[in-house]
Amino acid sequence: MRFELPAGGAVQALKDVSLHLREGELLSVLGPSGCGKTTLLNIVAGFLAPTSGQVVLNGHAVKGPDAERGMVFQQGALFEWMNVRENVGFGPRMKGMPKRDKAGIVDHLLETVGLGEFKDKAVYELSGGMQQRVALARCLANDPDVILMDEPLGALDALTREKMQSLVLKLWKETGKTIILITHSVEEALLLGERLLVMAPRPGRIHREYRLPFADLGVGQDLREVKKHPDFATRREEILGMIWDMEEEIMGRAEEGA
Repeated sequence: MRFELPAGGAVQALKDVSLHLREGELLSVLGPSGCGKTTLLNIVAGFLAPTSGQVVLNGHAVKGPDAERGMVFQQGALFEWMNVRENVGFGPRMKGMPKRDKAGIVDHLLETVGLGEFKDKAVYELSGGMQQRVALARCLANDPDVILMDEPLGALDALTREKMQSLVLKLWKETGKTIILITHSVEEALLLGERLLVMAPRPGRIHREYRLPFADLGVGQDLREVKKHPDFATRREEILGMIWDMEEEIMGRAEEGA
């Protein structure tokens, strides 16, 4: 992905990024600021057309946004004028689904994310964590093949974030959905990534790939116990050092440019 600048010149946001995602895989993507994580996610979502190359899903090229790819943003992006039930049921309603079928799906999903008692509440009455639960349920209501998450837990407090991480793992296992998660948190990337990509900047590219056991271990288990796994701290320190070195290199370039 290459962005042309209005005053001339260009920024090479991504270069030679190639990967294959298996059905039902949970992929976490991590890297320093400016490495193109969100740009990559927006290309997969169909919000951006790549300068070259293509994204292929289920045998066809991605040409724009589509219901087969659902997006969960850092902020819930919910409809403030609708209650919880109406927000979750928006996608099925737009598809023309019969009211009885839609109501069954909405009620099931709200029970799944622990919001069965809040279905008639206005979204502004909910906490940040509860709003993200609504956003997850709304995404699942469209039954997408791939769920794309752009820092969906980044604005939450530590305790709520840990609870939501457990919920993401639970939904991943129960639904079998393919998930791509963008995060700035090394611990979160390790906990939620069955596969983890570390990206490097300028231009954005895949620097390192890991296959990890922690997501499977975390399903139905206290994530604090998973963090005690002997390999968890080792991987965390290794990746933190890798990203720290990248940040130092970026700062050095900036100082040279100044």
